[in-house]
Amino acid sequence: MKLYYAPGACSLSPHIVAEEAGIRLDLEKVDLKTHKTEGGEDFYTINSKGYVPALKLDNGAILTEGPAIVQYLADQKPGSHLAPENGTFERYKLQEWLTFINSELHKNFGPLFGAASDEVKADSKAKITKRFEYVNKELAGKDYLLGANFSVADAYLFVMLTWANHLKIDLTPYSNLHVFFAKVFARPKVHAAMKAEGLVK
Repeated sequence: MKLYYAPGACSLSPHIVAEEAGIRLDLEKVDLKTHKTEGGEDFYTINSKGYVPALKLDNGAILTEGPAIVQYLADQKPGSHLAPENGTFERYKLQEWLTFINSELHKNFGPLFGAASDEVKADSKAKITKRFEYVNKELAGKDYLLGANFSVADAYLFVMLTWANHLKIDLTPYSNLHVFFAKVFARPKVHAAMKAEGLVK
């Protein structure tokens, strides 16, 4: 399988999941400004949406959208326990978290990476902070979003926290988020994925 990624983008989430699951991926970096892959291909011919991640399966099929990709990867290695079993209530809780992170956190970062007005950016930061306040409360007394086990949702949340740190969004009051971030950052497979993308040494 091949993962099309951009360093530090939301594609870091499936990269982490693959590392945690022990799935070997070929990596192909994408320049999101030129929409060219490292190999010189027009990325739009791979994913017509034009953004990462995209996962090319061994049979040539393309899967896009991070929440779908991470669940697919987790299901390839059920023994990794990165996603609860299909059909269980816990699996729907995982999907609830993936949906929340995707629509309420990830989406609100968009204006901060673009040419939005200061007013729009301030509104986005306020929304992000409010959503992180909710996550902080939900993490009380838990190691990870679903409890004791690291899941694909935790990989996604971790990437959102790296963005918040990069953009200097003040999360000082949210101690549970700080503990969570440090715990995930210390995971060897997370470090391996970040190192492969040139994000850490």
